[in-house]
Amino acid sequence: MPRGRRIRRTARGAETSMRTQVLVVGAGPVGLTAAMDLASRGIDVVVAEIRHAGDPPSVKCNHVSARSMEVFRRLGVAAKLRDAGLPADFPNDCSYRTTATGIELCRIDIPSRARRYSATGGPDTWWPTPEPPHRINQVYLEPILFSHAAAQARITILARTEITDIEQGDDHVVALARDLDSGSSLRIEASFVIGCDGSRSLVRKSIGASLSGTPVIQRVQSTFIEAPQLKELMGAHKPAWMVLSLNPRRSGTTVAIDGHDRWLIHNHLKPDEPEFDSVDRDWAIRAILGVDERFEYRVLSKEDWVGRRLVADRFRDRRVFICGDAAHLWMPYAGYGMNAGIADAVDLCWQLAAHLNGWAPASILDAYEAERQPITEQVSRFAMDHAMKMMAQRGGVSAEIEDDTPRGQAARATLARAACDLNVQQYCCAGLNFGYYYDASPIIAYDGETPPAYAMGSFTPSTVPGARAPHLFLRDGRSLYDAFGAGYTLLRFDPAIDVARLQSAARERGIPLALVDIAPDEANGTYAEKLVLARPDQHIAWRGQVAPADPQGLLARITGAAA
Repeated sequence: MPRGRRIRRTARGAETSMRTQVLVVGAGPVGLTAAMDLASRGIDVVVAEIRHAGDPPSVKCNHVSARSMEVFRRLGVAAKLRDAGLPADFPNDCSYRTTATGIELCRIDIPSRARRYSATGGPDTWWPTPEPPHRINQVYLEPILFSHAAAQARITILARTEITDIEQGDDHVVALARDLDSGSSLRIEASFVIGCDGSRSLVRKSIGASLSGTPVIQRVQSTFIEAPQLKELMGAHKPAWMVLSLNPRRSGTTVAIDGHDRWLIHNHLKPDEPEFDSVDRDWAIRAILGVDERFEYRVLSKEDWVGRRLVADRFRDRRVFICGDAAHLWMPYAGYGMNAGIADAVDLCWQLAAHLNGWAPASILDAYEAERQPITEQVSRFAMDHAMKMMAQRGGVSAEIEDDTPRGQAARATLARAACDLNVQQYCCAGLNFGYYYDASPIIAYDGETPPAYAMGSFTPSTVPGARAPHLFLRDGRSLYDAFGAGYTLLRFDPAIDVARLQSAARERGIPLALVDIAPDEANGTYAEKLVLARPDQHIAWRGQVAPADPQGLLARITGAAA
């Protein structure tokens, strides 16, 4: 394909033909992030989406991780997201109660968005990043991402367009599509295709990938309601973003969507309730909320879903890739369904852009599956382990939990400690954000040291190749990540080290390489090496105390040319 603008429409009788560099299938948060990331790197993208432009999404996701917010900061949309969601002063706390209107057992303090950058002392205030997490429902998140993506000159979004078939050639992919309103056909030719088309992914099926793992962990009835009285009925306690009800009758979750009238209720079915219709939805909602039949509410939407742990056996076939729910499904603990998909997209898209922009061979793309599939296995097992512990906790609620007796008080104190200790890990999950690393990548120059282990809620910052470059704020107040270049970034902690040969080798190969000098005292002991080479996704590609002896060899390794 010629360089420059690569979107072209031609008429073929009743069929329209279009040509682009990358076709993204699905305009959810993962697909939109992939499109924006590629466009930011100079790549032309077509996004195909079956919904109407502006159609409201479901209310599934309620959390954007710190790592995702770092991505959105780089893409220029983080500030817009921070200004949306719950009211600025609405507490983002997680409250554990007997019912939503009942006795509070404990509370995990999470700052409101107005206090997000100033709060100190709580478990959710120490994030080593310029962008801590943001609690925002997908009904607010997705329209902002859609609007931001649609405004990019290199992105074309095709609403009401269904991809019906994908055929691969040696140097391109042809996707056949149908306009769901007019019925007309569309032929899209692209260099690469990314499937972000969800759990029933056509793209996954087209590459012959299959999901395996645990098909059923838990069944959940989810109901989006409008209930103007509920906030007042919960007024005995400080408001909370999420209220988890624990009682012998029915355990569930109540999520504040707009901070006023709209709520999302999750009814977690018990193991001996194998069918969704085995539990009356209205009864369960009232048992979770702690209200009687006089309480009025209106159902806005509802969905029955199954929590799983399924991972695709392959994430790629030649020129076609899958990300997000198309590649993996698990219980959405720690918010890592959508956020893991965003991490997939970012990992893939900088590699695709490197190849399409001519400074990396096609072999760099072998790294995507090698890096993301093992992480998916790890994170999904964290989520599954947490789900099993949560199910055991819900099933073990004492019959005396609501009694105004010494035994009732003791039962509440015991459950409060257990609930807080378990769940602070998922709601303040620094380990899943910053601890994961790539330890089997073909484009990382390993040096024999193993990165430190991490848990859901804890990690140790590390400069071991494959880990995320530790964050710090520079003397001038900037985030280190804001100083990174568009490609690789060489962090130098000793200006006496001559890196001219490495810079020259990068120029010869057309590899974008920025140099950032940092005084040792500015690093506050975070970096022990004098040179650290970070990739476009902030993961470390190489480190050393002196300049590389073979800069050409190093660059060949980290761009896939040495494969």
